[in-house]
Amino acid sequence: MNIENAQKAVDNWIKEHGVRYFNELTNMAQLTEEVGEVARIIARRYGEQSEKESDKNKDLGEELADVVFVVLCLANQTGVDLQAAFDKKLDIKTKRDHERHQNNPKLK
Repeated sequence: MNIENAQKAVDNWIKEHGVRYFNELTNMAQLTEEVGEVARIIARRYGEQSEKESDKNKDLGEELADVVFVVLCLANQTGVDLQAAFDKKLDIKTKRDHERHQNNPKLK
């Protein structure tokens, strides 16, 4: 599924299963919460912190999907064509960063 279709799928889900979009500030708070859950898994599973027994069954993919869902909600409710924005950003990063990363001795 491309980003455009994902935005449509989220919008359809909101219309069929939700009452309405939460306001932008609430969704921003939700996004922060979801990113925090991803950070917790990464810090404990791949970082130096000990993983609590209660966190060992947390699904990183599910938490990342929660982040994507809220980002798609924010894009929908603010009128952002995320597919176009992503394509533009990837083009900018490709032009700007190709040689920079190729010439970075830290990445060798």
